[in-house]
Amino acid sequence: MRLLRRLLKDRSGATSLEYGLIISLMFLVILTALVAFGDTSTGIFNGAMNALRSAMGGG
Repeated sequence: MRLLRRLLKDRSGATSLEYGLIISLMFLVILTALVAFGDTSTGIFNGAMNALRSAMGGG
């Protein structure tokens, strides 16, 4: 019981926990954006690469 009370009163690990939650939330937002806009960005990238290839005479 004493260990449990001591852990509940200890606030030193709260900052690292908060940073971990912020980082995981940022990861989820980035992942969601990549999934949502993945097809569009792939099309833009492929179009740019095709334009570069044809500009260099590669067909």
